[in-house]
Amino acid sequence: MHGEYKIPGGKLVVVDLDVEDGVLRHARVAGDFFLEPDEALDAVNHALEGAPADTDAAGLAARVEAALPARTVMYGLTSEGVGIAVRRALAHATDWTDYDWQLIHEGPQSPALHMALDEVLTAEVAAGRRPPTLRVWEWGAPSVIIGSFQSLRNEVDPEGAARHGIEVVRRISGGGAMFVEPGNTITYSLSVPEALVQGLSFQDSYAYLDDWVLGALGDMGIKAWYQPLNDIATEQGKIAGAAQKRVVGPGGGPGAVLHHVTMSYDIDADKMLEVLRIGREKLSGKGIGSAKKRVDPLRRQTGLAREEVIGRMIDSFRGRYGLADGGVTAAELARAEELARSKFGSAAWTARVP
Repeated sequence: MHGEYKIPGGKLVVVDLDVEDGVLRHARVAGDFFLEPDEALDAVNHALEGAPADTDAAGLAARVEAALPARTVMYGLTSEGVGIAVRRALAHATDWTDYDWQLIHEGPQSPALHMALDEVLTAEVAAGRRPPTLRVWEWGAPSVIIGSFQSLRNEVDPEGAARHGIEVVRRISGGGAMFVEPGNTITYSLSVPEALVQGLSFQDSYAYLDDWVLGALGDMGIKAWYQPLNDIATEQGKIAGAAQKRVVGPGGGPGAVLHHVTMSYDIDADKMLEVLRIGREKLSGKGIGSAKKRVDPLRRQTGLAREEVIGRMIDSFRGRYGLADGGVTAAELARAEELARSKFGSAAWTARVP
């Protein structure tokens, strides 16, 4: 069995192993990490030998940590990363480069249609009718997008939204509310086979699916990192929030994961505060006293036009994994338009948690 895991902000860990009589055998760890002293690698391999095959990543990490020689130094490698790579091997997880990725980057669309496209395209990936897809959004109207389980009245000031012509929609994933206007955010979705995140915990899958964009930001001079559970942050503040939804495949078989991210490019913080009800409890949990200070826009940090930032992100993804230009099919668009009318544009869905 073979498993790979790119540690966020670190290096690639590769594990090859067998399972015999329910335990791990012949485990061999490799990768482009740095590890001292040399004998530490033998200690890692020995720690995995004989471990029950159902040991979770945390349990495997504990075995590795306990076996490391004194004064071991790891750079680009963690015990947790070894445990995750083992679990991915046991789960027969796939890698980014195993797929022919498709890019969708089309003209501005309504907020409700964007919500519907996420659902439709991810279902198509789950059914095997569409390749893994990176979709970059263009907004046709200003909007507040609330999480699947958020209370509408608790999150949105209806008078503020009406005053500024803000449409409120509810997405299928959890997480918090996002405020967007055309040109002030960069939003993208990844619709990926479930096999890509096999062996990862829910939290680890966020970091794994965001790793490419951290690299793209780094190439633009922004030192960014994943901040659990679903933020991308810099020293100047949060710049993005992510959310996920798991979609079951046909007949209950292997499905797909929707992972979407909204990045603040040039947010109007004053308007945001008139539309969103950002409570003190949420701010205190972030260690921030002012909502204006929570989000630091990419425009200020990069000095680049929004189109340039998007172009560099796409180029970075293409350079890592390959990416062919594509588009929404006529059948996908028809289904999404129907869902935008019947579900995502309906008061019943938007206020399903009043």
